Amino acid sequence: MKCRFCTNQLKYVFLDLGKSPPSNAYLTASQLDEPETSFPLKTCVCEKCFLVQMDEFAKHDTIFNNEYAYFSSYSKSWLAHAKSYTDLMTNKFDLSTNSQIIEIASNDGYLLQFFKEKNIPVLGIEPTANTAAVAKEKGIESIIDFFGASLAKTLVNKNIQADLLLGNNVLAHVPNINDFVSGMKILLKENGIITMEFPHLLKLIEHNQFDTVYHEHYSYLSLIAVKQIFEYHELELFDVEEIPTHGGSLRIYAKHTNDKTKKTEKNVRLILNKEVHFGISTISTYQNFQSKAEKVKSDFLEFLVTAKNEGKKVIAYGAAAKGNTLLNYSGIKSDLINFVVDASPHKQGKYMPGSHIPIFSEEKITEYKPDFIVILPWNIITEIEDQLSYVTEWGAKFVVAIPEIKIF
Repeated sequence: MKCRFCTNQLKYVFLDLGKSPPSNAYLTASQLDEPETSFPLKTCVCEKCFLVQMDEFAKHDTIFNNEYAYFSSYSKSWLAHAKSYTDLMTNKFDLSTNSQIIEIASNDGYLLQFFKEKNIPVLGIEPTANTAAVAKEKGIESIIDFFGASLAKTLVNKNIQADLLLGNNVLAHVPNINDFVSGMKILLKENGIITMEFPHLLKLIEHNQFDTVYHEHYSYLSLIAVKQIFEYHELELFDVEEIPTHGGSLRIYAKHTNDKTKKTEKNVRLILNKEVHFGISTISTYQNFQSKAEKVKSDFLEFLVTAKNEGKKVIAYGAAAKGNTLLNYSGIKSDLINFVVDASPHKQGKYMPGSHIPIFSEEKITEYKPDFIVILPWNIITEIEDQLSYVTEWGAKFVVAIPEIKIF
């Protein structure tokens, strides 16, 4: 396997979680007895550019199909984040009715709706037809396609370019990262701005967030790696922010290299130095991570088996992709976790891939009165804890497994 950015031969394994079906491949009842395809969940690190990556075992167009299960608007905290971002960008860059906002991976219009409310022209690019259909119902023009250089050229030929080109949690999702970044270079206006948000590799390692490794994520990104990729395509990072989403993310700001209207902020150098000090540019940092994942697996299984032996009722909340990674890596089935509750009606009535644990709506919690609720999407733990505060009435406790087992 060669590095998808610099083509260096990859020699070092970062994390091997065995085999698993795609994390968003939820099953209907009729599919439970059918064969289920699993793919390796194995990531490697490039010793030259330090891009952590997974080979395209599960094909891009298979994962992001017309029945994609993830709709961004079902998380209140994520909607609040999108609204805050919209206000910040509008004020920071004086966006107006004369500006063109383009979002790559716009999903169900969760973010562009806030720009539209300000009467700023928006365009979404989204490969999954079912989520794009919801965006269109909100009046958001959406192109149903994968983004890359070819689509960017098509849009430029139609005199469409971006003053603000954004992508939240999409840079990690593309198998051909060079084609994707070159497309952004093409689509960006002369003095335009790119912002990208992605989970920070430093935080993944520091807080043992191995469950964020799944087939949709082809890359696991540091500022060191992203800076090299953007510079190769004549784009320059002029600012970066650390933000709390997804357990710790980076928001980068980029411009054309020859755009002299924006100064480079000190945050770029500060975070690069932080990564170097942490060991992001040292191979040994990556070689010690596997054992941390193995300990979580062992401790989580011990908790679940003990609870079962004591006659306790255990369920989970949040049919999240990261939860599927944890469940399948740990070999957990419905004998240890009875069911999962999720707010999205697009997941309710289906079954978790691999584990085949059934998914219900929240009303099932009060009916069942579990002793323990495992919160799988730990990145929105506060939102879930507040939402389910009523379970303390019968003494139920919450559990998280990442970065280590915690019962509260």
